Amino acid sequence: MTTERSEPQERVDPRPAADERITLDEFLDYQRATLLGKTEGLDAAGLNQRLLPSTLTLGGLLKHLALVEDHWIQKEFLGLPEVEPWASAPWGEDRDWDFHSAAGDAPDALRELYQAACERSRQALAGADLAALSVGTGRDGEHWNLRWILTHLIEETARHCGHADLLREAIDGTVGE
Repeated sequence: MTTERSEPQERVDPRPAADERITLDEFLDYQRATLLGKTEGLDAAGLNQRLLPSTLTLGGLLKHLALVEDHWIQKEFLGLPEVEPWASAPWGEDRDWDFHSAAGDAPDALRELYQAACERSRQALAGADLAALSVGTGRDGEHWNLRWILTHLIEETARHCGHADLLREAIDGTVGE
C-alpha cells in the first residue's frame, strides 16, 4: 500500500507575528501540506481504504478538497465557470461524486488535481484585498468577503486533515503531524 512516491510538499509553520493576510495564507498552506503529507507514498489501495463504517477515503478527501478550492475561489469569489472535472460531473446522480469517483483516479492524478487547484487559488488571490467581495452570493443574497472565504477554507481543510489522520493511521500505522 505504500509503493507510489510523490514529491512531498514542505510543511512550514505559520509565522507568529505576520499581518492578517499572510497569517491566513500561511495557515491555509500549512493545512494543504498536511493533507498531502497524509497521502504521501500511498498507492491506489491505500488511498481507497475506508475506516468502517464510513465510506470516507484519503483519495476522496484529496478530490473533495480540490473541488472546495475551485468552488470557493474560482466560482464563488471570482465568478468564473467551473473547470473540469467539476463542470461535467454528474452531480444530479451523485451529490458526493467528488468523494465516490476518486476510487477510479490514479493516486498521482489525485494529488496533482489537488495541488493544481491550490495553485490556481494562490495565483488568483495574489495581492487581493481581504475586504474584497465575492461575485457569488449565499442563499441570503449576501456576498462573502475574501477574509471569510479564506477562513472557511482553513476550517474545511483542517477538519478534513483530522479525518486524514485517522484514515492514515488505520491504513499503515503512520501517525504524527
